[in-house]
Amino acid sequence: MSWDDAEPTVRIPQDAADQTERPTAGPVVPPESPSKPSTAGAAPIPPPGANAPYRQSPPRSTTQRSFGRPEPQDPAFRPAYPGQAWPTRQPTYTPPPPLDWHQQQARAYTPVPPPKGSRVIGIAAIVALIVGLLAGAGAAATVVALDGNNGPVSDPSAPAIGVGADPKIRSGSVSAVAETLLPSVVQLKVQGADDSNATGSGFVIDDAGHILTNNHVVSAAVGGGSIQVLTQKGKTATAQLVGRSPAYDLAVVKVIGLDAPSVQFGRSDLAVVGQDVVAIGSPLGLAGTVTSGIVSAKNRAVTAGGDGETSYINALQTDAAINPGNSGGPLVDMNARVIGINSAIATVRGVQEGASGNIGLGFAIPIDQARRTAQQLIESGKASYPVIGAEVDMQFEGGARVSKVSTGSPAQHAGLRVGDVITQINSQVVDTAEALIVAIRTHRPGESVRLDYERGGKPRQVSVTLGQQTG
Repeated sequence: MSWDDAEPTVRIPQDAADQTERPTAGPVVPPESPSKPSTAGAAPIPPPGANAPYRQSPPRSTTQRSFGRPEPQDPAFRPAYPGQAWPTRQPTYTPPPPLDWHQQQARAYTPVPPPKGSRVIGIAAIVALIVGLLAGAGAAATVVALDGNNGPVSDPSAPAIGVGADPKIRSGSVSAVAETLLPSVVQLKVQGADDSNATGSGFVIDDAGHILTNNHVVSAAVGGGSIQVLTQKGKTATAQLVGRSPAYDLAVVKVIGLDAPSVQFGRSDLAVVGQDVVAIGSPLGLAGTVTSGIVSAKNRAVTAGGDGETSYINALQTDAAINPGNSGGPLVDMNARVIGINSAIATVRGVQEGASGNIGLGFAIPIDQARRTAQQLIESGKASYPVIGAEVDMQFEGGARVSKVSTGSPAQHAGLRVGDVITQINSQVVDTAEALIVAIRTHRPGESVRLDYERGGKPRQVSVTLGQQTG
């Protein structure tokens, strides 16, 4: 006898009147393992059933097995349940499903009702959600009322959608800052005696018509030329150069009878990295341009300037879009207070000077420094800046190495020598010569600073009283 993988067949007990054995149709299932007890001779098992009909997936064919071979039929055969295979002779038989099989299946597919406690929690959650939505709607209605939007939306007397009155500007928004500052920002057009020209920006700082801008914007007019000021209202006037400071890249011009309000200064020392800021100016000659961003960093040592006039700026870094023509314009906080003067942008190496635009790296002179310089320029036309009376190697890295000490200078009085490497100023790390110069210029002449330096590999410290130089 050979075995195949045909489905097993079942021997079904017959009526008492019919004790003859049925012929075996097709291959039979191999006998069970000896470890299993034999059921031969057991009492007949009653056919399954109950009040509800027996349920099963669509019945298999009783005339065809898995290999598709037709199976002989016996007209007297009565299946005990739908889908029962033709009975065969076997040493053992597989018992039919239990009497309560359909009830077990029904219970298996019937979800168990949640406990009463869970149901209560679920209802409470839904109620809480509804209350939250109502509270949110109430808050929104309160905001609308405070904004002056009178009457409900469904009011038939309200204006049609899209043609209502202009909304009020939210305090602290970019639009509010622009509305406040744009009248105070002007465009500068400079014509030099040598036919050179430049454009930039500036802003009114007092009621006398003084305008603060960058030195590199107006420097072309120093040897003879003209400076034209264009206001937001479209009025043009000729400005007079009051004074300039190449050391800080700042300048002040004046227009008599200028019809423009003055700005309010903030405090750049209170600026924090990540705060929102707005830049206003005339990039590429486009007057009244407003861009926004954040303060990306503070105390950036930036070298700017040209034509032999180098400026060292302890700058605020911003990602607000700044392009050529923004120079001299204000960098303001969200309270419309000026915290910096846009002065420089970083460019990609290899790009021709003046050909590169914004790459998200702009720099502004802190207003705390600009305020002092502007006051000096208005009072005397000149500005002073602090020095230690020593020169440093601009190529050296890892500190500021002293290359020359002037006779009678503060550096000489403090005992500094050529070859000393300054590493800190007032606990602020100094890693380049530019960093030292910028850090010194954040102070005022006459102030004392503490310098940490190395001589012959040994650390030293000294206090230096800053001197003064005009420029």
